Amino acid sequence: MKFPYGLADFQKIREENYFYVDRTDRIALMEQAGDQLLFLRPRRFGKSLWLSVLENYYDLARADRFEQLFGDLKIGRNPTPKRNSYFVLRLNFSEVDPNGDTDAITASLHQHINSCISAFDFYYRSYL
Repeated sequence: MKFPYGLADFQKIREENYFYVDRTDRIALMEQAGDQLLFLRPRRFGKSLWLSVLENYYDLARADRFEQLFGDLKIGRNPTPKRNSYFVLRLNFSEVDPNGDTDAITASLHQHINSCISAFDFYYRSYL
């Protein structure tokens, strides 16, 4: 059994049979909690992995992999009506270079956002 230390890619964890503690029942609870949610957890507590779980669950382009990724998990046995219903724009601000003056940081942020939007356009082109 492999443990996914430092790995925050839900699809890879499931496809490569890493150990995974099923907390997917929280997706339904999260949907009932409201529109704005704030996750306050210390470093290394699974925030990025949880976002990857949500990305795979809600992404309409991944509907064909739902059974493979979630079929034997709690949410796979009781999916919500919102599963695989959304376009997902993933932003990872850890990829923005925080070094330099304000202009350099702003340029790095703009470059990252433009790159993410370009990837979004390419990924969802057939749906748009």
